[in-house]
Amino acid sequence: MGELAMLVPLAPFLMVCFIVWTKHQRKMAEMQLRVGSDEARTSEAFARLEERVRVLERIVTDRGSDLAAQIEALRDEAPRLETREREQK
Repeated sequence: MGELAMLVPLAPFLMVCFIVWTKHQRKMAEMQLRVGSDEARTSEAFARLEERVRVLERIVTDRGSDLAAQIEALRDEAPRLETREREQK
């Protein structure tokens, strides 16, 4: 019984320690969730950028000589579109 009597005064301190520990554990769990969602967004963005780089590489390697002709064709279309817009007004 003497040992139990010594633990009774320590009970409030033990309870405070337990409460602080549970709050800390909750904050750690929330941070883990946040980090997980950030990692998911980062990997999605990385995948999109990687796909864009693949497309650009394909454009450069597959149609290198044809690309200049396509750019010129687009430049030729721009003045025609502007004149059509003016005529419609």
